[in-house]
Amino acid sequence: MRSHAGAWERGAKKRNVGSSRICGKRYLDGNQTILVWCVLASREWHIRGTATRAGSSGYLYRSPQIRDEPERLHTITDMSDDMSLNRNCHRYDIMANKEWTVLVVDDDPIHLQHMKHILADRYNLVVATSGVRALQVVEKTIPDLILLDIVMPGMDGYRTCRRLKSDPRTANVPVIFVTGMAGDSYESRSFEAGAVDFIAKPVSEPVVLARIATQLAQRGHERQYEEEIRRRTAELEATQRAAVYMLGEAGDYNDTDTGLHIWRLAAYSAAIARAAGWSDKEIEYLELAAPMHDAGKIGIPDSILKKKGVLDATEWEIMKTHTTIGYGILSKCDSPLFRMAAQIALSHHEKWDGTGYPEGLKGEQIPECARVVAIADVFDALTKKRPYKKAWSIEDALEEIRKQCGSHFDPKLCESFFSIEAKIRKFKEIWDQEEMFD
Repeated sequence: MRSHAGAWERGAKKRNVGSSRICGKRYLDGNQTILVWCVLASREWHIRGTATRAGSSGYLYRSPQIRDEPERLHTITDMSDDMSLNRNCHRYDIMANKEWTVLVVDDDPIHLQHMKHILADRYNLVVATSGVRALQVVEKTIPDLILLDIVMPGMDGYRTCRRLKSDPRTANVPVIFVTGMAGDSYESRSFEAGAVDFIAKPVSEPVVLARIATQLAQRGHERQYEEEIRRRTAELEATQRAAVYMLGEAGDYNDTDTGLHIWRLAAYSAAIARAAGWSDKEIEYLELAAPMHDAGKIGIPDSILKKKGVLDATEWEIMKTHTTIGYGILSKCDSPLFRMAAQIALSHHEKWDGTGYPEGLKGEQIPECARVVAIADVFDALTKKRPYKKAWSIEDALEEIRKQCGSHFDPKLCESFFSIEAKIRKFKEIWDQEEMFD
């Protein structure tokens, strides 16, 4: 493609031929792919209209200092060569998609109407007449691209752009400044504010569509990449969750009387952590890590696990090794989930006063995740029948935990536990019904 951005000098000035005749000639000659920019001496609307009807792709205005024009024309010529487009903009219909939302921010109603004419048939168009209004719009609808004016009443385009870039929800939305403020300083400030491109007014339809298409193509690639990341993450999480289930079941495989213990334990632990103010991500990890607390029991002989009676001293020492066995298994993986699971497996039998096992940790030396699981584990163990005991009532189990607060259990986590007593009771009722059909 070639560009006749300098046609005004060769034609209008040297041969006394009007710019509209030069623009129109390109169609008569069949050169529809030549991008012609008319350089006008006046900004009056009827002169621009004449040039548009003649087929101009855009305008430049002759400045009083003619020596500045060659540099400006050179810039336009380079841009024209890069665009490789024609008047009807068919090349950019590839990115035209009503699923893309473009927000146009400008206080000039004429410009907004012009942009509507260019974009409305191609994109889902949203308009705002000020920077403040634009920020209100993005609270409800996150656009895929923003065309932003600089000079507006109240909040100017620079401030608006910086606000958009400081918000995580809109930080990655590309912003193109569309403005009548020309000059390197304006462009430089635009890019410093976070813009990805700069278009000078009055705008040319092919230029606007080309710049938008470029940014949306990039946006489309980013979406595909993000979707692929989400897909692979989901696959990884599914695999990890399956591993959790298998390890949890393996730990309780020979401890058949515990039934759905590991899943009740997960529900109780998550509820306590939520009451204690844990984040959603931490709770998610805990809910998956807690079922693996007894993974080490896979290394304990059946004769001990299934003994119908109290363990003797030797058997008890062997039984206590399930904590270190579980830690040895789970610590092989260094992911956040399995690090937490390993801590729980090792320390869920530690006590607040330091009399627990295997390391005799005291107070906050015990990982908080293990302190949470300790309460959930004891509550569930007390309320369920085991080979060596009958099930306790909920009231007796709650009273026992209350007595052990400050000695066996973290006092603050005890407060969290009792603050959700109604929820704990409801969970137990649900799981008891589940076990009836298991």
